[in-house]
Amino acid sequence: MGMNSINTNVAAMTALQSLQQTSKDMLTTQSRISTGLRVASASDNAAYWSIATSMRSDNAALSTVQDALGLGKGTVNVAYTAMNSSIDLVSQMKQKLAAALGPGVDKSKIQSDITELQNQLKGVADSASFSGENWLSVDSSVTGYNATKSIVSSFTRNSSGTVSIGYITVDTSKAILFDASTGTGAGGILDSQRDSAGAVVATGGTSLMNIDISSLTNSATDQATLSGYVQAVSKALDEMTTAATGLGANQTRINLQSDFVSTLRDSITTGVSQLVDADMNEESTRLQALQVKQQLGVQALSIANQSSQNILSLFRG
Repeated sequence: MGMNSINTNVAAMTALQSLQQTSKDMLTTQSRISTGLRVASASDNAAYWSIATSMRSDNAALSTVQDALGLGKGTVNVAYTAMNSSIDLVSQMKQKLAAALGPGVDKSKIQSDITELQNQLKGVADSASFSGENWLSVDSSVTGYNATKSIVSSFTRNSSGTVSIGYITVDTSKAILFDASTGTGAGGILDSQRDSAGAVVATGGTSLMNIDISSLTNSATDQATLSGYVQAVSKALDEMTTAATGLGANQTRINLQSDFVSTLRDSITTGVSQLVDADMNEESTRLQALQVKQQLGVQALSIANQSSQNILSLFRG
């Protein structure tokens, strides 16, 4: 039979310790329910907290990468759209020049149409700007100009913690329609001088923007000049088609990378959730159990405290 002591109530001490532990567990569970986190600080689980913090940081960096890809995508889309529009305009110019080869055609009226097409081409190229970037109408003489554009496409961290940034490079040199630094030399597709075979030359040729057939006649020499213009426009059209193909390929690559980064961010978010998020079903069940346990603990403590009153009854006559 256990000893009853007026100085030390072992049963009450045990019941109190149990009740205190239950109250502590309830605070932990309530914190998880209110924050939704099983690991809210390093003290909860240092390893998981450290991993989750690094992964969140990487995810934030990937968000910036996704923004950069969106910016690059917008720039490429604008350039591609403007190039397609320019191809249509140059095709119309080719049709006009081919029609001018026919006998008895009023070349001055055709030139009026060609002049309008030339103006539209310049306007389209100059307006093909996105966020201050224009890949079709440039000035290559500006300090720091580089036809190779770099778009941030990835962010990776290896096992040793070293971070590396990936890029998608776009060579815009073949897509330049106008170069303000051309002078008498080769420049963009539309302002470069071309010979009668359509080849780009430094001097002695005519650019598509300077074609003027208003004064040409039906003489053999003028017809040869006109045929040379048709060749020049055809060559330029081929170059523009190649450039549009390249821009389209870059569009596809950027879209694929953007989709990948989006999926990767979702995967990282899921991974972090597995490490630190609380299972609300589990926590709700635990809270209900702790509430019952707390009530029982209070009852047990109350019963244990009654033992002191029982000792008094021993001394009553």
